Amino acid sequence: MPERLSQDDRNTLLRLARQTLSLVANRQAIPALDPTDFSPQLAEDGASFVTLTLGGSLRGCIGTLEAYQPLVVDVQTRAMQAASQDPRFPPVAPDEVRRIKIEISRLSKPIALPYDAPADLPKLLKPGIDGVVISDGPHRATFLPQVWDDLPDPKQFLAQLCRKMGCSSSHWKYNLMQVQTYRVEEFSE
Repeated sequence: MPERLSQDDRNTLLRLARQTLSLVANRQAIPALDPTDFSPQLAEDGASFVTLTLGGSLRGCIGTLEAYQPLVVDVQTRAMQAASQDPRFPPVAPDEVRRIKIEISRLSKPIALPYDAPADLPKLLKPGIDGVVISDGPHRATFLPQVWDDLPDPKQFLAQLCRKMGCSSSHWKYNLMQVQTYRVEEFSE
């Protein structure tokens, strides 16, 4: 995991995500950012997820696993997408903005998790620590480490991740998939 962000950098990203959420909900233009206006850590390429919750329930969550743009730009992009492009939800309405809680997850680079037999996979995962990406052919899905809070059993975690990927919940039991793990630095309002 890269060096942790300072509290100032975390606050900057949370303010930016909040501003973006408000602009999107009110159908206003999102300003272009100049990464050189921010700290060196925020200007470095970074991968993030932005999660929106309303009354404790998921309201939107979009992210990327690959760091290909400055972290500050990535967080702005993911906040905009979580507010307006998560296919599970309608776009955020203006009257929801003040009640939505924002959580940002900054991801480490995913690393391959080799294994020899499907039965070995649950024992290799670190509940509460690992974010997990699985892929098999055209199917791919990820769960952030925070999902372990709701699915603490590795077998249930894998079953639900397979369902998210568009396969049966038992797919992991009978197939060697490509598996990667990553860590996150999570912070919220």
